[in-house]
Amino acid sequence: MFDVKRFSFSDRELAEKAYAIRKAVFVVEQGVDPELEYDHEEESQHYLLLLGEKPVATARWRETEKGIKLERFAVLPGFRNRGIGEIILKEVLKDVLQLEKPVYLHSQVKAVPFYHRNGFFTVGEEFTEAGIGHFFMEYPD
Repeated sequence: MFDVKRFSFSDRELAEKAYAIRKAVFVVEQGVDPELEYDHEEESQHYLLLLGEKPVATARWRETEKGIKLERFAVLPGFRNRGIGEIILKEVLKDVLQLEKPVYLHSQVKAVPFYHRNGFFTVGEEFTEAGIGHFFMEYPD
């Protein structure tokens, strides 16, 4: 059974569990510079998905001048392709769609099909962020 926890940066216990997932996925697996990985933490709303007692996925969102930006979606390698990413994405969308502002994200190229399946569409050309190819994607109004 899964449980999605919503938390702010001030909840250090949950933040550390989320950071461990982000470090494993972005810093270790994908080689992202840790200084690029940890930004805008205090202004973001964070999520942690627990499978039983084990933290296996995380995400966050924050408000920008463009709207609501979804960020830092990460699922530990051994738990991918089980619908966990979709569970946490739907929890985030359930919260942010109530704000009635544009919702967007920067998707890594390999994750574009996942976001397409979940209603997002690509806008513009591929760009590089943290050394990885991305597309700007929006959620329909």
